[in-house]
Amino acid sequence: MRALLQRVTTALVTVDRETVGKIGQGLVALVGVSVGDSEKDASYLAEKTVGLRIFSDSNGKFNLSLQDVRGSLLAVSQFTLLADTQKGRRPSFIKAAPPDQAETLFNLFVDECRLKGIKVETGCFQTHMLVEINNDGPVTILLDSRDKFDPQSSLSSL
Repeated sequence: MRALLQRVTTALVTVDRETVGKIGQGLVALVGVSVGDSEKDASYLAEKTVGLRIFSDSNGKFNLSLQDVRGSLLAVSQFTLLADTQKGRRPSFIKAAPPDQAETLFNLFVDECRLKGIKVETGCFQTHMLVEINNDGPVTILLDSRDKFDPQSSLSSL
């Protein structure tokens, strides 16, 4: 699983001009589920997402986590994070998990974040969404659950 985290001052997601998720200070997590991902991947990403110290303390250092700042999370499923662009000019998405498996693991990721005390809003799975992000910093971090098992995996996939 991959999550592209963006530290935000505010963010919202709309579907058919209706706001379905909205947060203040916190993180937007664009989440992609790969073929072969499991519950362990979802749990690992949730743990990293809520505990990653990418918020500034009073000295301007990245010492605070989403939990520490009592921030919120806007989680949006995004299979395009698994795009394979090695051949041609049209991306392939064969590395993305089938929708039913992806939705199950995405929901597990969301549930795990909520269990850690984070207020979580979401987009709508398999729907065209408009996501408004007021990126703070900007701070954008890519997490890949395979890094837990193979630290070189995300570097070799770039």
